[in-house]
Amino acid sequence: MGAVETPAPDTWILADSTHVAATPQQVYDVVSDVTRTGEWSVFTRACEWEDAEGPQVGARFVGHNSRPGRDWDTRSEVVAADPGREFAWEVNGLVRWGFEMEPEGDGTRLTHRWVLPPAARDVLRERFGDDGVELRTNDARTSIPATLASVRAVVERG
Repeated sequence: MGAVETPAPDTWILADSTHVAATPQQVYDVVSDVTRTGEWSVFTRACEWEDAEGPQVGARFVGHNSRPGRDWDTRSEVVAADPGREFAWEVNGLVRWGFEMEPEGDGTRLTHRWVLPPAARDVLRERFGDDGVELRTNDARTSIPATLASVRAVVERG
């Protein structure tokens, strides 16, 4: 993976992994194409690059999201773009999402990770009340395995 980072104290991290029958580079090529995010994401319906043509550190993109009763847009910045190894981004400068790939047998171990630091929890509380933090955490907890299953299906279909 990319550089090892030590999260700030009291940072919440959720992650899950799955095996994908494809090379790490093939997996990276799919997950780093944010214009395809709507194919596998539980909440993100579409993304487009804002000021870049593709995945590179510092590139920004807009995500269009939806859940029952709420639609919203996010601005994200790519913080890791290591082909075949890691693709990660920060949403609104606060929450980090990413995919990590490593060779595993005849394919790739794909990990999807969500990192919520204390500052992000404070913003969620301000915007959505105390339930906002719990809601987003539960969303991440349920969407990570669903997203992994969908990414695996998309990649393995070719």
